[in-house]
Order: sequence, then structure tokens, then C-alpha cells
Amino acid sequence: MAGTMWIDTHCHLDAPEFDADRAAVRARAAAAGVAHIVIPAVAAGNFDVVRALAHRHGDCYALGIHPLCTGAATEEDLVLLDRALSAHRHDPRLVAVGEIGLDYFVPGLDGPRQEHFYREQLALARRHGLPVLLHVRRSADQLLKQLRRAEVTGIAHAFNGSAQQAAEFVKLGFRLGFGGTVTYERALQVRRLARDLPLSALVLETDAPDIPPHWLYRTAEERSGGAPQGRNEPGELPRIAQVLAQQRGMEPGALAEATFRNACAALPRLAAIARVTAG
Repeated sequence: MAGTMWIDTHCHLDAPEFDADRAAVRARAAAAGVAHIVIPAVAAGNFDVVRALAHRHGDCYALGIHPLCTGAATEEDLVLLDRALSAHRHDPRLVAVGEIGLDYFVPGLDGPRQEHFYREQLALARRHGLPVLLHVRRSADQLLKQLRRAEVTGIAHAFNGSAQQAAEFVKLGFRLGFGGTVTYERALQVRRLARDLPLSALVLETDAPDIPPHWLYRTAEERSGGAPQGRNEPGELPRIAQVLAQQRGMEPGALAEATFRNACAALPRLAAIARVTAG
């Protein structure tokens, strides 16, 4: 796959798991052919960090408040997001509002509070003319309900809903993000979706340092014996993509070209930067 270029549409390069070797992680990804990484914020406190990282490494970023962070977020954080989107509206590396969404999997979260921040951030995305990066965990129907009114598109990250829900996101113009989960033999639903959805609907991601592919995963038994959970990296994307290409019966290079094109369509500002790299 020499010369193949990939886009990791969702990577938390600012995460503390990368503090010791962040530059080396990005260099390994570049050596593997990962031309661009989209680094989403999760709270107002890391807006400046993700922007600085994107500029340092030639990548892109998104600004938003993650549903798992809404418990500590305030209305002032929404004001700060609006101001940041305005202040950097001419920055071509600001490609989306994200990571936003809903999470009904983690216990103890305030559902109505999440929904409030989700609605407000959709409105900001529409106002600023940006797509969104959506966190979708046991929340696809609720996300879709608001999206039908919001008139925004983007990427449903780490998608693991039903085929019917996937079709609804695609109908609204969304691309669906797939990553390490497709490497697990038992992830039957995700694998089926990644195999059967129209190629035009797919983008690739790692969600690094999370969702490690099976070759990095450590079981609970292994972890109880002292083995750390494997850390995912953006440099794993081409190998993950090889698994998906095999499932779809296509060459990895063709998958790279298609998902590169799809990512640029989902995140229009990325297209200009990608053309410079490709050229």
C-alpha cells in the first residue's frame, strides 16, 4: 500500500495517554500513510489544546462538548464554544463541531442535560455552517430525532446502531465512522454494517487511544494479571482498514481512495487541505 493516504476522522491525540510520546505517535501514523487526523475537543478546557495540536502536526480539529462531559459543563461553556467558533471561523483546520451527541450507555448521566447541550450545539453548528462529529452510544433514535430538524450533516462516529438506523443517518447525508471494532470476530452487527453499507457512506477512524483493534486488546483476565490495556494509535488505521477491505472484498488502496473522498465530502473544509497534500 505504498503511497496510499488515509484520513483518521476521529482521534483524541490530546489524550493524556499520549503525553509521553505524542510526537512519535503522530510520526508513526504519518509513516504508515495517515495523511490527516481530525482531533475533536471534548470540553471547553481543551479547545485551545486541540487547535494547537492540529496546527503543529498539519491536522484538523473540531470544537464541542462531549456528552460525558456535560455533567460538569455550564451554560458559559456554550458561550465559549460560540465565541471560539466565531474567533476561528477563518481557520481552515477547524472542520466541525464535535465531539457532541448523546450517551445512554454510561450509568448515572443526566439525560435531559445531555439533550440540552446536544440541541444547543446542533444550533451552533448550523449557525456557523459546520458539520458535526456525533457520539452515538445507545442513542441513535434520539440523535436522529433532533437531526431531522437541525439541517446539519457530518459523521456518526464509532457507529454501532442497527441497519435501519444507519440508513436513516445516510438519508440525512451523514457518513458513518468505523474503526477497531471491525477487527473483532464477535462484533457481528458492526461488521455486517461495515461490509454491506454503500461504500460512499463509510469513513475510517481509530478513536485512539480508545477502541483498540483486536491485536492490541487485553482481556479482563490479562489486565488482572498486570497487563495494561492496549493503547490504540492513529498509525493502526491502515491495518484496521485492511481488515475492512478484506470483509468488503476490495483492495485496500481502493478503500483508502473512497474513504478519503468520503471524509472530504463529510468535512468540506478538510477537502482543501487534503488536495494540497494529495497534490
